[in-house]
Amino acid sequence: MVTPPGPPHTDWRMDAVTVIARAPLRISFVGGGTDFPHWFEEHGGAVLSTTIDHYAEVTLHPRSDERIQIRSIDFGDLVAYEVGAAPMYDGVMDLPKAALARVGVDAGLDVDIRSDAPPGSGLGGSSALVTAVVAGLAALDERAMTADELARTSYVIERADLGVAGGWQDQYATAFGGLNLLEFSDEGVRVTSAHIVPDVLDRLRAGLLLCYTGAVRTDVGLIEAQVRLHAEGREETIQGMKQLQALAYDMRDALEAGDIESIGPMLQHAYESKKRMNPHIAEGTAIERLFAAARDAGATGGKICGAGGGGYLLVACPPERQAAVRSALESLGGRITPFAFEPAGVRAHVSARPWEPAV
Repeated sequence: MVTPPGPPHTDWRMDAVTVIARAPLRISFVGGGTDFPHWFEEHGGAVLSTTIDHYAEVTLHPRSDERIQIRSIDFGDLVAYEVGAAPMYDGVMDLPKAALARVGVDAGLDVDIRSDAPPGSGLGGSSALVTAVVAGLAALDERAMTADELARTSYVIERADLGVAGGWQDQYATAFGGLNLLEFSDEGVRVTSAHIVPDVLDRLRAGLLLCYTGAVRTDVGLIEAQVRLHAEGREETIQGMKQLQALAYDMRDALEAGDIESIGPMLQHAYESKKRMNPHIAEGTAIERLFAAARDAGATGGKICGAGGGGYLLVACPPERQAAVRSALESLGGRITPFAFEPAGVRAHVSARPWEPAV
């Protein structure tokens, strides 16, 4: 239900409290797809990923009435309903609605949301947004939550409450922050920070380009297809997933050993393995042409971020060849997006206090 904004705040006590929660987006290097329960409950799973300095941000401001208003700064959408009313899940800001419903709100609240990447772009933005809302509500209520609790709560909101298909990696990446090996099993999720010296981390970042393809993934059923192909026992799918899982450990080991030169070929191997897992990930897109142009210009490898179908590509390229690779990608409609690694996970800022971890 979309309604006009309510009246301005008149209670100075309400105006004195504002919470801003910011959760980082992530780049998944290798292993995506093995974080799904249908796989890791039998085989285990592993993903190597890092958070970056692109964020989902949520601002929470208590109201003096019983009205909840959720506004998208990016798209201009506005949803409003009364405290205690069940929100309508109609495709308009369902993620923050479900987060508010799961955590619980007993007073009026203004919720403003924004993100540095569009939905469906492959950078884990949906999970970052949900995690930011959960962390912000916890901070508003002065309730401590561990990173694991934030991740698990966000997972339940997306996967159970809303039925959004996906795995476990995004919630854990944004809650913990940093460059981590995420391991999945029927016993839980283990997050281990990769031990990479600063010089190697700097060289890794200097050798990567993040390219937006110009289109985000629509609901083309890529995740559902991956699950179905595995359930059917398709051998190529199973072998592709095994390769992706092994690559998470191989790339972690290479980075800890300072072997930056192997990262490009490993990313390329990951892309080929992902196509084995699900042959539909690049259908109807310019992804193959973009990768071919990048390699011809000097890139050493690259992969899709997320499930495929569009969004962002991660391309490895020596710094001296990046001008040529950038030009080749841009000539086909790609857009290079500056980024840096972000070592921190979700954080919450309450009123005039400094930024602090949400956990």
